[in-house]
Amino acid sequence: MVMSVDSDVNGAVDVLKAVADPLRMQILTLLAREALCTSHLVEETGAKQTNLSNHLKILREAGLVDTEPCGRFTYYKLRPEAVDSLASLLGDLAATARATACADTKRACP
Repeated sequence: MVMSVDSDVNGAVDVLKAVADPLRMQILTLLAREALCTSHLVEETGAKQTNLSNHLKILREAGLVDTEPCGRFTYYKLRPEAVDSLASLLGDLAATARATACADTKRACP
């Protein structure tokens, strides 16, 4: 399925909103190293379990993390392809800005 530019941008906005919180960014950094359950994240971040659960829900809904049930625990892991997709979109944006900066083009004001 080919995504439109609007859906790419809307998806990027959702992901950027998700990573804009310092605790969520800390969670993602930890999950980049290894899959962790909520108990591990409580220990690593010092945040309360209910707070972490809310943040993990936002990260799941943004497509940044996957879950893996393991007995009575749920492990969370970072989805590298989601981060790659955002990095690619931002890289394309920077490349376009570099290319047009050299052209010195401006739209005339009405």
